[in-house]
Amino acid sequence: MRSSTRARWSDAVSQGAEIPALVASPPTVETSLGMKLLPSVLSLTAGSVDVIGFLGLNGLFTAHVTGNLAILAAHVVTGDPAILSYLVSVPVFMAVLLLTRLLAGSLEAIGFAPLRPLLLLQALLLAGFLGLRLTAGPRVDPDMPTAIAAGMLGVAAMAVQNALVQVALTGVPSTAVMTTNVTRFMTDVGTLLIGRDPGDVVKARRRTKDTWPVIVGFTVGCALGACGQALIGLRSLALPVGLAVLAFAMGRASPQPVRAGAMRAFSRQGQLLNR
Repeated sequence: MRSSTRARWSDAVSQGAEIPALVASPPTVETSLGMKLLPSVLSLTAGSVDVIGFLGLNGLFTAHVTGNLAILAAHVVTGDPAILSYLVSVPVFMAVLLLTRLLAGSLEAIGFAPLRPLLLLQALLLAGFLGLRLTAGPRVDPDMPTAIAAGMLGVAAMAVQNALVQVALTGVPSTAVMTTNVTRFMTDVGTLLIGRDPGDVVKARRRTKDTWPVIVGFTVGCALGACGQALIGLRSLALPVGLAVLAFAMGRASPQPVRAGAMRAFSRQGQLLNR
């Protein structure tokens, strides 16, 4: 029995064409209805958490890191004391971006597509953001450790979202940076109006189709977040937490291909059985 098993493994390993090397690119938004709607849900999440954080954490942007740089510069120039969360938000954002990319690479190396784990990580970070803010009470000094830690969880969650769009999805515009999206959208509208190259027009039409739902989603998320913050304060963070959970559920519908790392493990098992 063992010799026959070893023989089958030997044949599979030696004939590389026989092994189903399912090395695939990240899923695209065309794979299922859930994946088509996922960018809009992510933009709703980013818009709502950005506004809620800004209104409830004394002007801290969680998704718009360049806004924190602008506010920090304004405080420095005017001589106002800078809130500590502004100072640490940028390095936290950058560090989480790097760690997310490394995590995605590690998952791919062992044969797991990173989309689901990253969506789950984002949901957990937002849940932690909500939990810390609820335990801190409605009135808290923004320079208190609890407030800073809560804000950094929000910043980290948005860093994960920014990274996952880059490394775990294909053909998706940014779901948290609207300046680039609006610029791209209006430029493509201009191409549709006056473009002469049919290829450019086709590309512009495809990009506008992908970009406008994200812009609308972020805008609606901002409106919902502002209304929620006005009505129930930072408890409105339950909205982006719920949206993140919904995004994770949508991500579960994406295909999860076996990647190169899994195929290397497959080959190693065959080599061991050959001994």
